[in-house]
Amino acid sequence: MTTLVIATKNAGKAREYRKMLAPHDITVKTLADFPPITIDENGTSFEENATIKAQTVMRALNLPVMADDSGLVVDALNGAPGIHSARYAGDHDDAANNAKLLHELADVPDDQRTAHFHTTIVALKPDGAKLVANGRVDGRILHERRGENGFGYDPLFFVDSLGKSLAELTADQKNAISHRGAALRDFMARFPEWWRA
Repeated sequence: MTTLVIATKNAGKAREYRKMLAPHDITVKTLADFPPITIDENGTSFEENATIKAQTVMRALNLPVMADDSGLVVDALNGAPGIHSARYAGDHDDAANNAKLLHELADVPDDQRTAHFHTTIVALKPDGAKLVANGRVDGRILHERRGENGFGYDPLFFVDSLGKSLAELTADQKNAISHRGAALRDFMARFPEWWRA
């Protein structure tokens, strides 16, 4: 095996994964390299959704696949938006999602605005070998946007230990503490053994 498919069309995410996988001399492809594959993400957890993505793409292409699912988990909202983070207020509309989150938390005091971002990465090979990695970063939801970097809920997610929102961090600073960065480090620590098995 020399090819690994990342189940995404997101160029930024693909670039991040290619960089991590570069030392392993693997050809990394994404969904953009193949005809459209319909994926029905109907799981009830981050791991279920990542597994559905990986399985669907692996069966279609008969190649090893890596997929992830991420989201924002807000304690005062009983875990919402969770697996629905990208479509919380419609289809992948960051501004609308942020506005809805602020509206839902309008009357929630600072000490109850705790939240975390979660990422689960699932890799599957045609022989059934599976690798699962997780990462999270804890913080709280601000009352208004701060910062111009990042995407999604980053401007509203405040990391107490840094005294900044995720959108106020550089890409390198964010990767050092982010949920996706943590999941990727967990994944890469065990990747060589899974890849060679």
